[in-house]
Amino acid sequence: MFLSCPFIFPLSYTTCNLQKISPPSPFAVVKGSLEREGPVLKRMHNEEEISISVMRLSNIIPEGGGDDDSDDAINQLFLHVDISKPGEELSLHFLCGLYPDALGIHSVSLRPKNESREFLVAPTMYYGPTFPDLDEKVRDALHEYIQERGIDESLFAFLQAWLYVKDHRRLLGWFKSIGEFVQDGKKAVSPA
Repeated sequence: MFLSCPFIFPLSYTTCNLQKISPPSPFAVVKGSLEREGPVLKRMHNEEEISISVMRLSNIIPEGGGDDDSDDAINQLFLHVDISKPGEELSLHFLCGLYPDALGIHSVSLRPKNESREFLVAPTMYYGPTFPDLDEKVRDALHEYIQERGIDESLFAFLQAWLYVKDHRRLLGWFKSIGEFVQDGKKAVSPA
């Protein structure tokens, strides 16, 4: 049993005081998203299917790679937003930084639809210009486009909590695996 594991949980994982947070309407959590990589939230907007995948920015930029404190790592999220339309071979893909008070677009590209909806498909097409190189009116129009679809800083609280829960589950699974391994080793060498 996991509770017999001789390891002690770090205090920050055992005293987590999170209240239940639901995703902003009309987004829904993708079933099984805590157990695997890939989209976390989905919704329909008219005929468009919108899916959002998330990770901590600190998972992309290793510690010491940026000038941020490690305490702020969960306050910087990285979103993959995929917007697809029925009958189209391509989907619109946004890479965004999400913060408690803002959403910033890093890039926009058209990519082949990924039917399995795993995390990313390696692009084989021209990416387009970098987002900062676009005309200000085009950047503003793209920001307005995703905001009309509910992709904005209102997602932050839910996605932050979702990452905490996912990390906690992974940690519990790790402790369980380590505990079972150690316990199995003790049974194998204990006198009969």
